[in-house]
Amino acid sequence: MLSLTSWPVAALHEAELASRTYMRVGGRVRWLLEPATPAELALAWTTARERGFTPRILGGGCNLIIEDGLLEGVVIATDRLKRCFRPTLGGADIDPNEDEARVAPAEPGSDPRLIAWSGVTLQNLVQTTTALGLSGFECLAGVPGQLGGGIAMNAGGRYGEMWDSVELVRVLEPDGSIRDLPRAECTPRYRNGGLGERVVLGAVLRLKPSTPAEVRERAKQYLIEKRNVQPVTEWSAGCVFKNPDPAKSNGSSAGKLVELCGLKGRTRGDAIVSPLHGNFVINRGAATAADVLALIEEVRTTVAEKTGVVLENEVKVWRAG
Repeated sequence: MLSLTSWPVAALHEAELASRTYMRVGGRVRWLLEPATPAELALAWTTARERGFTPRILGGGCNLIIEDGLLEGVVIATDRLKRCFRPTLGGADIDPNEDEARVAPAEPGSDPRLIAWSGVTLQNLVQTTTALGLSGFECLAGVPGQLGGGIAMNAGGRYGEMWDSVELVRVLEPDGSIRDLPRAECTPRYRNGGLGERVVLGAVLRLKPSTPAEVRERAKQYLIEKRNVQPVTEWSAGCVFKNPDPAKSNGSSAGKLVELCGLKGRTRGDAIVSPLHGNFVINRGAATAADVLALIEEVRTTVAEKTGVVLENEVKVWRAG
């Protein structure tokens, strides 16, 4: 596929999207833009808006199902925004130019913060903070995706959430302006960073000094526990449904409700409800987006009929057309 020059950043025409998601399903998009810096992302956004498009942001693709067919419009990918570095000169600039600002080993008593662009993967952050002996991200061991999406949806689990370590987030407003939001001005909650339609460009992360050995051991234990109960190595979009209000579900999680309804192992085409965890739908290799979405609706309908609980999507769905 040829890179075209009609956009101010790298661009692909009618780009395939399935391989850019963890579920490995979906069709193509009319225009895929690939900025290399936060400034380029902002430029791509404003240019698309000026041309009449409402762009979508594609991060790691771990909490996303894209319909089959052609997605009209513009998608902006953050894959190239992978810088992670320390604050320099006591500052917290998300867009430094100094090459030496890249991550280096921590000195005793040094600033326990990191700055990361939106495309840095969560697992890269887990590995980096582990090597530096900085605690706070080991709770995300085994969680897929990128920093931007992790902040937008407040990714996490039983041992902590993304926003536990966020000091400041730099966002792109829908009108194209850039704004820095301190943690005190934000209201993240369960699986929602509270940012609305804002796009994450980067963040300042405040960690806690520890040792590489201690952080590594905690991350290892969290990952072992996750692998025992979740299909972390399979093609999936992560948890399909949000956990319902315990008062309405008699304390049962979404996955437990699916299991109680006898739906683990239910299939549609090459899509299957994970036999390991009821809140995961897996692509066994040849599933289409239609298979996956039909299976999700079948599960939702069955759970509602048998328990009275209507499960709400945690996974995002992009409709074609």
